[in-house]
Amino acid sequence: MNRYASNPIRSRADLACLAAELIEPLVPCLSEGKARLHIGDTGAVYDEAIAGMEGFSRVLWALVPMLAGKCPEAEALWAVWREGLIHGTDPDHAEYWGDIGEFDQRMVEMAVMGMALCMIPERFYYELPAGARVNLYNWLNQINRHEMPQNNWLFFRVLVNIGFMHVGLPADEARLKDDLDNLETHYCGDGWYYDKPAQRDYYTLWAFHYYGLVYARFMGERDPERCRRFIERARLIAPRFAAWFDGEGRALPYGRSLTYRFAEGAFWSACALGGATQEGLDWGAIKGLLLKNLRWWMKQPIFDRDGILTIGYGYPNLIFAEGYNAPGSPYWAMKVFAVLALPEDHLFWQAEEADYTPPRVLLDEQARLLVTRDADNRSVIAYTAGNHAYEHAHEDEKYEKFAYSTRFGFSASKEAGTLKKGAFDSMLALRGQRGLWHVRSGLERFSLSEREVRFTWQPMDGVTIDTVVIPCGPWHVRRHVIHSDRALEAAEGAFAVCRDYAGSRPCDRVASERIASESMAAARCEKGSCAIYAIEGYDKGEVIETEPNTSLMYPRTLIPTLLKAIEPGETRLVCAVCATEDGTLPNGIPKEVMQIAEQCR
Repeated sequence: MNRYASNPIRSRADLACLAAELIEPLVPCLSEGKARLHIGDTGAVYDEAIAGMEGFSRVLWALVPMLAGKCPEAEALWAVWREGLIHGTDPDHAEYWGDIGEFDQRMVEMAVMGMALCMIPERFYYELPAGARVNLYNWLNQINRHEMPQNNWLFFRVLVNIGFMHVGLPADEARLKDDLDNLETHYCGDGWYYDKPAQRDYYTLWAFHYYGLVYARFMGERDPERCRRFIERARLIAPRFAAWFDGEGRALPYGRSLTYRFAEGAFWSACALGGATQEGLDWGAIKGLLLKNLRWWMKQPIFDRDGILTIGYGYPNLIFAEGYNAPGSPYWAMKVFAVLALPEDHLFWQAEEADYTPPRVLLDEQARLLVTRDADNRSVIAYTAGNHAYEHAHEDEKYEKFAYSTRFGFSASKEAGTLKKGAFDSMLALRGQRGLWHVRSGLERFSLSEREVRFTWQPMDGVTIDTVVIPCGPWHVRRHVIHSDRALEAAEGAFAVCRDYAGSRPCDRVASERIASESMAAARCEKGSCAIYAIEGYDKGEVIETEPNTSLMYPRTLIPTLLKAIEPGETRLVCAVCATEDGTLPNGIPKEVMQIAEQCR
């Protein structure tokens, strides 16, 4: 339990209080000139000076909407951040943020300042001394003179230029038009944008749509047609994205940059800011999706002893970090507070918080996901045909698992030499004699329907596998037809189950139960249970006790696993996996699941 868990997060006042409480522990960590934030010593691809500037800037995603909404908690904090803003943009000050170069991380951090020029020009620009206003413009305008990645970064320059326009400063309107036209080419239908050509993930929601809705809020009179498109696309994707959330408030752990945690809900905040509501997903439903997710996060052990966000997901964990995750990076999550810019009498705050239940099964072909939920909406499982870009850390784990769960999350390997260190949950791992284990990493071909996901993959030379995964309630069936030119070992993993969990005190730990036989393996505790049953082709079951900190959700986990020695030629494997919320295990395989399995044999 952390210090923020007692906040009910129901009202605007609650949310403003939470935002201030999250920022306050950072104040002592600011540099003498208040322009850099130092909260840790882990590294990123950019240096410590830039990392300090990043940490300072990311707080503004909450502080700027708080000022716009005249939240009283913001005033004392703004006095501090205002000082840092003046010093950071002053080329004669020791804490000057520096001249930027090509593809510079500081471009990312300029985006919120562009939004601030639109949202609170009187505070962020006009109240600054004349010299500081000139310095701010000169520092931000560097973004118009350098190249950047041709992805969601283009929106950072868009926001800076529309910010200039809102305070009457010279903007690069040719750049603005080119960037907006380029961003249009990233739209691929059904509300989805791509950041990298193969990937559909949270960047569509907390980047493309978020910035597009900010643009729509402030550019409606100057660019009405584009603003209309941004709003309509947000409305189009909203029901699809809502399917990533379960009734407990958890969102689907999937893809990269998950250390941004409650940025998962930032899209809903942007929808409220930009007015992207619709029938079924009205003010009350959006409010429920946003606040329920935030309440869930505030109950997780994601903060250090001072109340500062850590790198990780369900707990502090560097294994899942990207190369661009510095100690202050998790404060990208502050984008969720955009809704504080809306006054108390706004329809969002006046609406009663409402539950929204997506369909039990949703096929999203753009994202290559078949998204399912249980009858009580307590858990979401997404089955995927893969979404790989070969650029970020642990991409196989973040995009190539057979299934992703809001309850169980997923695991990342520390080393591919053993099952313990490999932590191969929701994967079929194979290896040759005394070799490394290999898993799905890209596809030869695939197809999805509302019934199943099919794909063909090659984990190593000389090995081709045809796989079908078929959901059935809390169960799913997997069938593999393996063609191999050599002998192999195979390990088929279910979800990773929490190995032990804390009671009312950290020292009160209750161990999970493990079961294994020739035909199955299972693990259970009060945080959930999972079982995998052999139907055809496996030799035995085993519960793998994984290396600590390989799971996204829990520090210690167990993976029920089926093992098989494979001979050269063709081998068929069929299994059934069951995952439940309440810690119970099934009494064998239900008839309807066996019928599906028989159809696969």
